[in-house]
Amino acid sequence: MKYKTIYFAGGCFWGVQKFFDQFDGVIETEVGYANGEKRDPSYFDVCHASGHAETVKVVYDENVIGLEALLKYYFMIIDPVSYNRQGADSGIQYRTGIYYTDAEDLPVIEAYYNKLEQDELRQSGEYFAVELKPLECFYPAEEEHQKYLYKNPGGYCHIFPKYFKLNDSEKAKR
Repeated sequence: MKYKTIYFAGGCFWGVQKFFDQFDGVIETEVGYANGEKRDPSYFDVCHASGHAETVKVVYDENVIGLEALLKYYFMIIDPVSYNRQGADSGIQYRTGIYYTDAEDLPVIEAYYNKLEQDELRQSGEYFAVELKPLECFYPAEEEHQKYLYKNPGGYCHIFPKYFKLNDSEKAKR
């Protein structure tokens, strides 16, 4: 069976990884650094202007969860009009972005993005700061960052704790 992959930059990658891990159809996640200049950066490099975004690679089975559902969940946990900031974290490494490797995904991403942005413009007059780009590069983060919030349950996260139990509430509705 062939799985699909999408990359989400949504601020600190610790919480974004834990958030996506909960959904049926998400096969695996990996935190890393995307779309920056330096080859194979370290966390230190990323925190000191390497240009990379903290990003989560999401491998999923589209027969169980589709790209549009993943996009819906992604936009639940970010402030799409915030530039280089999510929660208390600020800097270029905390920018938001949707990075794709399959050109066939772009029309789905753009349609979803454009509808949401139009709704936001009607409500607040603000444009989205979320990048929509092909993935240029992705370097896995160091092991201590993989599944960080599982290893450190009290670790900082900009995502509201209730969002880590969405899949439980969706299963209860069935």
